[in-house]
Amino acid sequence: MAIEVGTQAPDFELKDNHGRTVKLSDFQGSHGAKNVVLLFYPFAFTGVCTGELCALRDELPQFENDDTQLLAVSNDSIHTLRVFAEQEGLEYPLLSDFWPHGETSRAYGVFDEDKGCAVRGTFIIDKDGVVRWTVVNGLPDARDLNDYVKALGSL
Repeated sequence: MAIEVGTQAPDFELKDNHGRTVKLSDFQGSHGAKNVVLLFYPFAFTGVCTGELCALRDELPQFENDDTQLLAVSNDSIHTLRVFAEQEGLEYPLLSDFWPHGETSRAYGVFDEDKGCAVRGTFIIDKDGVVRWTVVNGLPDARDLNDYVKALGSL
């Protein structure tokens, strides 16, 4: 069961596709705080995931700017994510929830134990670390980016 709107988002510390450590709490507080679009996806190099992440790439200024940070999380290794980002021209952080396998995905309630990967969960987290909007779709169901834009506009 995914965490609910109005709850404090679980903090995490994951490596991105360049090996840098990214913490959710780095985007909270008074100095340099940003709203975060936290997007979980099953696996790199799969059709629906590639389509969703490339659509975000094409609309990136809406999701990565002075007020907002996009963070995409999968259970792939950082090495897989590096190649995927280079191949698809993805310039936002792709975070690896590889080991301990699925720990962050589980904390957000979007890890599919049978498949060993995250389902398509998106959480919009405000500058205080509170979940303000969420959607969870099944593995084959792409999400609508326009919903993210509307949710960000309401913050």
